[in-house]
Amino acid sequence: MESKVRSAKVIDFDSMKKTPIPLSAQVNEAVDYYFSQLNGDEICGLHAMVINEVEKPLIESTLEYCGQNQTKASKILGLSRSTLRKKIALYDLS
Repeated sequence: MESKVRSAKVIDFDSMKKTPIPLSAQVNEAVDYYFSQLNGDEICGLHAMVINEVEKPLIESTLEYCGQNQTKASKILGLSRSTLRKKIALYDLS
């Protein structure tokens, strides 16, 4: 059986500013690309893997957007400040 492996796409962030791409569409594309690379290998725990891969950069970007203001970041993320602080410590973002 022939494997279909797509090459990684280069993201043009300048064009995204003009026409926003929904985050869900970007996730679908990334997961489809991941599946295309499995070559029949089994996978389990995909949900936990995705959450682990996404959570740290999500928190980093949100903190940067908020000028490191944890109160604003916690509101944007929908987390309590104490939960955000725990995750900042967990990912060594301080």
